[in-house]
Amino acid sequence: MTPLSRSDIASRLVAAGYIPDTDLTTAIQLMRMLDRPLLLEGEAGVGKTSVATALAEVHGAKLIRLQCYEGLDQAAALYEWNYQRQLLAIEAGRGRDADALADDVFSEKYLLERPLLKAIRMPSPPVLLIDEIDRADEEFEAFLLELLSDYQVTIPELGTIRATSIPLVVLTSNGTRELSDALRRRCLYHYVDYPDVDREARIILARVNSAGASLALAIARMVEAIRKEDLRKVPGVAETLDWAVALTGLGVETLGDNPEIVHETLMCLLKTREDRSRITAEVTTRLLGRVA
Repeated sequence: MTPLSRSDIASRLVAAGYIPDTDLTTAIQLMRMLDRPLLLEGEAGVGKTSVATALAEVHGAKLIRLQCYEGLDQAAALYEWNYQRQLLAIEAGRGRDADALADDVFSEKYLLERPLLKAIRMPSPPVLLIDEIDRADEEFEAFLLELLSDYQVTIPELGTIRATSIPLVVLTSNGTRELSDALRRRCLYHYVDYPDVDREARIILARVNSAGASLALAIARMVEAIRKEDLRKVPGVAETLDWAVALTGLGVETLGDNPEIVHETLMCLLKTREDRSRITAEVTTRLLGRVA
């Protein structure tokens, strides 16, 4: 994988539909330079997962995703044995030497790769997304340390397997629990915040072809104003993009001229009953008066 300059990374991210800030561009450049994973923290919906998707496009690499959840174990993340085929082989091998049969059924041909093992055995480095690591148990987080520091894993029956190529690893966390210091030490760190108005308008223009510059800017301003209200669930970038698609699909060119449609389509941004009741038609009109 050829090292890229910061300007090359920034332009390729933009071409992939991701508008980065300068800190993120630097972090991505350092990932390959130092062979370190990148830990992205931030509120849900700010675009952390999109970083990995765009990074794969930047490098022309395959994206391998491991979605974390409570109870995730090594069998689902690393490998497991194909027990059904092993049983069939054992049945067929009755009468063979027991040790030879055991060596055979615990060989590569009965091994099922899961995302982590698949990532380190690819001939060219992929982008490995370990999504929402904060949802996994602490035990699983500890298991990851060997992989993230030495890019190798141990399978008792086969021994230590070292990476064929070192993947670009992106971990995301929504902060539902505190991550260990050991994990943080192994990673570069970047906090993904909500974009400012200018960057969010550029994101809309990059991702929603039907939106013009003035409408994109008005949408970004309106979303920023809504985020400052007392909400239970603050809308993220994905919700902004949905809203932009909805507005342009309904033929809206100017927010201020269409207050009723603007209010009715806030269902794209507001995802709880409490938030929907807080942003009344009067509130929508008040916010439009500030931004439109």
